[in-house]
Amino acid sequence: MSVFFDHRAATSANSVHTDIQWHPSFALLAVATKIDDADNEAQGAVSLFFDEGEAVEDINIEKNCAPTTMSWHPTRKILSVGWENGDITLWNEHEHEASCASDGHKAPVNILAWSSNGTRLISGDERGVMIAWRCDARGQLHQLQNYQKRSSYTHCLFRPVAGGGNDPFYNNYTALARAAVEGDETALDMFGTWNKSKVGNPLLSQIYESTESLSCYVGSEDGLIYHIDDKLVLRECVNVETMIKSMLMYEAKNILVVVTTTMMLIQYNCSPDGVLSEIMKVKLSGKSSITCVIWTGPGLMATVAGEDVVRLWDLEKDNNFSLGGALEQINCLSYSASKRILAGGLVNGKIAMWQHRPGSYLQEHWTVLPTIDLSDSFIQIQWSAAHPLLAANNISDVIILNEQPISTSIGLQSAVVQVSPYHVQLETLDPPNILSIRTDIHIRGVCNSEDHVVLWNNKKIVVYEINEEKNFARLAGTFDIDSPLTAIFQQTLFTAETNTITARNFQGTMKQTMQLTEAEGVPISIDICGHYLVIATNTGFVKGWDISRREARQYISPKNISESLPDTSLVSSVKVNCNGTKISIQLRKPTGEPDSRLLIWYVEQDQLLGYDFSAGQAIQPFSESGSGNMLDTLEQAAAEEVSRRFPKEVLWDPLDSRLLVVQASPLSLEPKNTRGHQKKPVSSAFRSTATNAGTTQQKDDTDMDDRVVSLFATADNGVLLHDSFPMSPGYNKLLGVSVPSFYFILQPEDGLEKADGTIVVANGDDAAAETRNQALKERVSAVTMRNFVGLEKSNAEVRQAMLDFAYHLTIGNLDEAFKAIKLIKSETVWENMAKMCVKTRRLDVAALCLGHMGHARGAQALRDVAKEPELNARVAMLAIQLGMLDDAEQLYMSCGRYDLLNKLYQASNQWSKAIAVAERHDRVHLRSTYYKFARHCELSGDIGAAINGYEKSETHRFEVPRMLFDNIQELEAYVIKSKDKKLLAWWAQYLESTGEMDTALQFYQAAEDIMSFVRIWCYCGRFDEAISIANNTNDRAACYHLARQLENQERYVEAVQFYGKAQAYTNATRLCRANQLDSDLISYAMYSTEDDMVICAQYYEETGANWDKAIMLYHKSGQVSKALELAFKHQQFSALQHITSNLDSSVEPETLHTCATFFMEHQEYSKAVDLLVLAKKYLEALDICIDKHISITEDMAEQMSPDKDAEPEYKRVLFERIGECCMTQGAYHLATKKFTQAGNRVKAMRALLKSGDTEKIIFFAGVSRQKEIYVMAANYLQRLDWRKDPEIMKNIITFYTKGRALDSLSGFYDACAQVEIDEYQNYEKALGALSEALKCINKAKMQDVSTQEAKINFLKRRIALLKRFVQARRTYEENPEEAIKECLALLDEHDIESGVRSGDIYGFMIEHYASTGDYQKAYHLVQELKQRLPTASLAYYVNNEVLNQIYQTMGAEEGLLGDMPAEEEEIEEEVPEEFGF
Repeated sequence: MSVFFDHRAATSANSVHTDIQWHPSFALLAVATKIDDADNEAQGAVSLFFDEGEAVEDINIEKNCAPTTMSWHPTRKILSVGWENGDITLWNEHEHEASCASDGHKAPVNILAWSSNGTRLISGDERGVMIAWRCDARGQLHQLQNYQKRSSYTHCLFRPVAGGGNDPFYNNYTALARAAVEGDETALDMFGTWNKSKVGNPLLSQIYESTESLSCYVGSEDGLIYHIDDKLVLRECVNVETMIKSMLMYEAKNILVVVTTTMMLIQYNCSPDGVLSEIMKVKLSGKSSITCVIWTGPGLMATVAGEDVVRLWDLEKDNNFSLGGALEQINCLSYSASKRILAGGLVNGKIAMWQHRPGSYLQEHWTVLPTIDLSDSFIQIQWSAAHPLLAANNISDVIILNEQPISTSIGLQSAVVQVSPYHVQLETLDPPNILSIRTDIHIRGVCNSEDHVVLWNNKKIVVYEINEEKNFARLAGTFDIDSPLTAIFQQTLFTAETNTITARNFQGTMKQTMQLTEAEGVPISIDICGHYLVIATNTGFVKGWDISRREARQYISPKNISESLPDTSLVSSVKVNCNGTKISIQLRKPTGEPDSRLLIWYVEQDQLLGYDFSAGQAIQPFSESGSGNMLDTLEQAAAEEVSRRFPKEVLWDPLDSRLLVVQASPLSLEPKNTRGHQKKPVSSAFRSTATNAGTTQQKDDTDMDDRVVSLFATADNGVLLHDSFPMSPGYNKLLGVSVPSFYFILQPEDGLEKADGTIVVANGDDAAAETRNQALKERVSAVTMRNFVGLEKSNAEVRQAMLDFAYHLTIGNLDEAFKAIKLIKSETVWENMAKMCVKTRRLDVAALCLGHMGHARGAQALRDVAKEPELNARVAMLAIQLGMLDDAEQLYMSCGRYDLLNKLYQASNQWSKAIAVAERHDRVHLRSTYYKFARHCELSGDIGAAINGYEKSETHRFEVPRMLFDNIQELEAYVIKSKDKKLLAWWAQYLESTGEMDTALQFYQAAEDIMSFVRIWCYCGRFDEAISIANNTNDRAACYHLARQLENQERYVEAVQFYGKAQAYTNATRLCRANQLDSDLISYAMYSTEDDMVICAQYYEETGANWDKAIMLYHKSGQVSKALELAFKHQQFSALQHITSNLDSSVEPETLHTCATFFMEHQEYSKAVDLLVLAKKYLEALDICIDKHISITEDMAEQMSPDKDAEPEYKRVLFERIGECCMTQGAYHLATKKFTQAGNRVKAMRALLKSGDTEKIIFFAGVSRQKEIYVMAANYLQRLDWRKDPEIMKNIITFYTKGRALDSLSGFYDACAQVEIDEYQNYEKALGALSEALKCINKAKMQDVSTQEAKINFLKRRIALLKRFVQARRTYEENPEEAIKECLALLDEHDIESGVRSGDIYGFMIEHYASTGDYQKAYHLVQELKQRLPTASLAYYVNNEVLNQIYQTMGAEEGLLGDMPAEEEEIEEEVPEEFGF
């Protein structure tokens, strides 16, 4: 059962609607409009509307010509519109703008067609120009190919995707995925619950395997059909020789169906390369030309041709038939595949409907549905493909019909049924009574308790309080809330709000929140039974709370049902039994289809059992010992009755925790024998007669009817089938169960409702619903359970006994079954025992007594009051239920529960006591007490006391005017006397409505309502006074209203000024743009919203001037890319400099790269490098730094550092490139750092060596701990003056040693020995150094062994020579002659210079002979030294005084002048290349 909500689209009054189009996946309707008003600049427009007729804001699709055609993108919110002037507009929701392609067509565009995935668009015009466009990811069109033919184009059809694309499973799932991506919250919830860990789903494989077909067929006005292949090659296929009326693609058979204006039906087979071959040609019948041709199923075509019937053509079976019942000429058709409903628009303003039952396409499978009367003749109707929405276009209006199921609810004593969008009726079950409740909201959900009815529409909740007689409904509360789920328990509403369940009172005040985690998801189902609340979420979690106390307490741990399932089914609904021990769970498949399994979660045992209605058996059957084969026999007998069904409605008995009732609907209408099931004998004990549920029917006739199935669910025996019977055709839905009755919603009987239960309400008017309500008083019918026939009025004991009897009989335990039906014969004693319990305060015994009394309300009251901490308060409630009010008063006083005492006084009409208690002891309820007292006084006629009460409750501003409205003079006197500004303003509004403007102005002035004051002056046309007041007060509301009025008066400059004062900058900028107030536009645009800044920037852009302002606005609105684009395009260098100075990494890399390219072209290399770094184009930035000699600073180098999660190889290459660039530029320390970050410590050391920072080189070598680095550091230190710094020498030796470079260390010791010889002639130290060198070379492991041996031999020879010379010098003191003799022997050695300088030997001997006075020999040795070392200076080897003395003695004068020591030249030591410097 469902109801239609009708919504009129908010279109302009003077417009003509030429076309309507629903989006394939979203509830979004496009309406093409031609504006007849000649004064309006825009002569054509396209508007977008939501499912309730609300216009999509900020849509500006207008032109100075009419729209001719439009087409939605198949997956995205992109709309293409063709215009009379040849333009094509593409509106893209993601870009929030409409782009125009005006360079292709010069004539009216009459075809627009998208490919299946929306990457290609075909457009054609009346002059024969056809263009293929490519649509990019941003929704922009790019022309691919242009074709020119001789006639206008009329149709374009893209060929179907090969494989998978025609599968309804695939279409449903992909549409769901697309809707989820685009932000549809319902689709997102459904798609988000998909369990991705469960593989093997064919839907996903179809999605990934599908491809897009880009070839299409195009029909022209002269009858030619063209084919455009994937490569954009156009080829003429066939000529039908007359104008084409319609082209359809029979995708399952790959057949092109063409219907001409001469009513010829032609079918063509489509080859893979696009060639068409005719397979059938037939003349269609009809009174006139065909007006509409559509598909109504695979291969089933529907046509209308000026008749009151629809002709259907089954192309598969070559059969045709007609559907009648419209009674008027049909103008247009539309078919809903999801609902299987064909709708036809009639000339008399009605919509006829036919519904197809699943099965073959025969005439008898189509049912005529009642028509919908919408008054005006429609030229076009269209169903939404993805939502239950029907749009109708009657040129002047567009009406959207929104279908939803009828809302129902049932409590223990009453049921609520929706009878129209604004109307419900409350039916008391026992005794029968009907109460009509009307509201001002579109009702989308209802729930009720014993004395309250709650209505909501996802935006607002309205609560009505029902009096005890169930004949009056009083508004108890209303509040705005976005909650799709609501439930009521006593005085508390439970609402579902995203990830939260919130407990609220009837005024919306939050009492408690129950938060759900992100993993638990969003609630999709809620249920309350007894004092237990359960919910199910979109991720498959089920949670439950005990709400019997003031604070709801979670009584079960959350359970993820989806993870417990072996397949990918999802949770759709949950219901809890009366004691919270079992929770029933309904499932659905990922495609949205219902699952045949009903699961039951046994909370205490944490087990998932259930019943599979497709097989008619328990999912985990249990049996009890002793039952034998009886249980198996009964289950097998009943399985055939309920098999091949799914649970549609699931209800627990509100009092018995075992009883579960299900309305089981058939899965399909296929015959049973096609499924391979074998019929089995059915026991007569289980063949249902369903007393009072309708006449008995034969089994074959009821196979596919809904069945009512009762189950028992227990922990000991699992889920057991108790009984089932077919639901009577007179019933529409199972509403509830409460032993001993089932409750059903009746089918309508007056024919004003659809056969499927859909109630039709035209124009939101409840008049028809009222008429029906007079004829159909009862909408709920009670059917007695079979086991309780004749016991309808029995007490609870008898009912429980009978229910126990039925349970034990179901499990086959006959002994217990017969024991259960022993009845209690006396009841009078129980009431007296209960009253005694008030005195003895034995509530446990009292509860038992109330149960035996059948005092349900008293028992419920005791259960409800059990949460009270004071025993006397609980006992007082028992006294109240038994009528002992005095005792209850004393008990409340004794325990200090004055709040409950206050309620007792109010309920017993003792208002003076209630107010006294509230003022003294219960001030938290003082205002509510005064309010209820005022209501009581009002009803009793004591107006003065009522006014006083309302004032004290602070509700007088609303209640007193309502109460005194029939006595205007008294009301005016009260308002004046009160001097309340809100009341004064309200009274001024009333006076204004009666036309007393002058008096109203006085009251507005007294109320200081500046806005209303200005509004009145504007209404009277006295704008000068209004302007003066607005300027003096600067009241924003007043300024805004004044600006609106000045705008209507075309005083645009002043209107803009006051819009600015009102801070309504959007309106100010709108007026500035519309009236070319460019000087003021920028000042207001800078304070406006980002969207408005973009619009103003576009305005500047369209005017072709003030590019700097357009760029400034784009930049401030955050559209940096657009601002840069304009700056580049129009060479706005100053603006560009300003924009780029504020760029950061949040800007798109492509934009930054474009800016960098621009600066490169203008030789601003430094800025280009900065932008490339921001764009993370590090390698490109480094190339520029190297080529253009841009210095890399430390900050720049740090910005170039890659992210931590970058690939290691990329990080290494990048750091090395940075280091090499720094090396080239001489930034050695920075290069060292980058090489180190790259992990290349050797290059880092080389860079550090270049810097010459000895301290850091020593430190780096010490921390690196690499042999090669130790050697490099030691080699570097050798270049320093290590002779004067022992610390350096120590580090050299240490590094060589750690670097295992013993050959290098040997060389260093050798160098040390040479220094001792050359500088200090200290052969003793030199000998020690050479000894160390020999030790090192002996330990070294050189690759060239021969070289190592040569070095060893060389060192040994040097050491031997040094030892002889040192020994000669040591023996000189004792034996000079022997020493001289050894020296002469050394001079005879051919390699003496390798170990000892010959000059030192000569010097030693010359000084010896000079000291002995033998100058002749001394002089001879001097001359010999000169011959041996001709270039050497004698002063290096012989003291100058000795030489002079020798020369003087020998009379040689030349030596006195020529042998003076020359000044020592500084020799730069070159470091061998092998050391790496």
